[in-house]
Amino acid sequence: MADEQTRPTPPLPPDAMIIVPVRRMVLFPGMVAPITVGRPRSIAAAQQAVREQRQIGVLMQRDGETAEPAAIDLYRFGTVANIVRYITAPDGTHHLVCQGQERFQIVEFLTGWPFFVARVLRIPDVDARSTEIEARFVNLRGQALEAAQLLPQAPEELTAAISSIPSPGALADFTAGTMDIAPEEKQEILETIDVGARIDKVSRLLAHRLEVLRLSQEIGRQTKAALDERQREVLLREQLAAIQKQLGEGDAGKAQEVAELSEAITKAQMPKEIEEQARRELRRLERMPEAAAEYGMVRTYLDWLIELPWALPEDRPIDIAEARRVLDQDHYGLDKIKRRILEYLAVRKLAPQGKAPILCFVGPPGVGKTSLGQSIARAMDRKFVRVSLGGVHDEAEIRGHRRTYIGALPGNIIQAIRKAGTRN
Repeated sequence: MADEQTRPTPPLPPDAMIIVPVRRMVLFPGMVAPITVGRPRSIAAAQQAVREQRQIGVLMQRDGETAEPAAIDLYRFGTVANIVRYITAPDGTHHLVCQGQERFQIVEFLTGWPFFVARVLRIPDVDARSTEIEARFVNLRGQALEAAQLLPQAPEELTAAISSIPSPGALADFTAGTMDIAPEEKQEILETIDVGARIDKVSRLLAHRLEVLRLSQEIGRQTKAALDERQREVLLREQLAAIQKQLGEGDAGKAQEVAELSEAITKAQMPKEIEEQARRELRRLERMPEAAAEYGMVRTYLDWLIELPWALPEDRPIDIAEARRVLDQDHYGLDKIKRRILEYLAVRKLAPQGKAPILCFVGPPGVGKTSLGQSIARAMDRKFVRVSLGGVHDEAEIRGHRRTYIGALPGNIIQAIRKAGTRN
């Protein structure tokens, strides 16, 4: 390896060019772009070109993940470039500032050099003006100027640069080089030699980009309008609160609301831990301005705590005879199922503190599963609530959402308990 590095490099044929492969980057004619070279072969190629004051051929590799590409891994169309500047950074990395000149096509790769060398066919741009090309040129320039105005961080010089480009092919190359499109799409445009076809491709891509930019700008305007309206509402509420405070009305109304909530918490007969949590939230609500974003969230949370049936009602003894009468009255037949239900109720009566199993009725629609549940509830003098889980795809609909979400509510089971009005 040391001998290869110290061995003098043979001279290049007149029609040969030093090739520098690049990853996921296309340099168009007329553009100036930085290129970082890190592979030993690319560094040797760049240094040789600088020593001999040669142009280089910038060629994109087909797969950007390939560490050491072979000739077959490179595209066949690239850009002839002048090395404007060669920079070696303090950290040891090598950078080129290159200016694209014209397209080229690989004729064949040559061997015998420690870097890529190839015979190439230079492809200069032909400025063939026609009425049709001129019309496409004007249309593309209008699209490019509109895109420059819609881009949020576009420099002011971009509009002047677009307006000053004289030829259709150069405008298509400049527009493609500055567009946020995939490198493969840029390579396809680079390989399009016909100016009319090239303008059409760039125009189609730019039209799609313009639709995205217009939609993004419209969404931004709507969001800003909504935020402005929200800020205006908050400001008005703060002013209203200040006026009420000056009139002595705001504090009294809020104090009355807090007192009513405190009394409702006491009447709810919550467990000790739950009541302590409710009192903490009530103190937060008392210190919080009504215009605060969390005010409605805390108030909704307290309302739910208050409305849940915490008190355990007096348990009514299970009457097996009454249960048999209710089941026979509501359902004809189903002897095996009714016998199992009566066994279940008998066990509950004999061992009320035991862990009761869960009855599960399985069957197609309309066979009486729900009505059997209603009969059991009527026989035990309990409330009956139906919780349908059909179509539920998110476990949060059953368990409930986090309180941090806007409009968060408890899950289906807690809502059913609240609807029943009893915890038994």
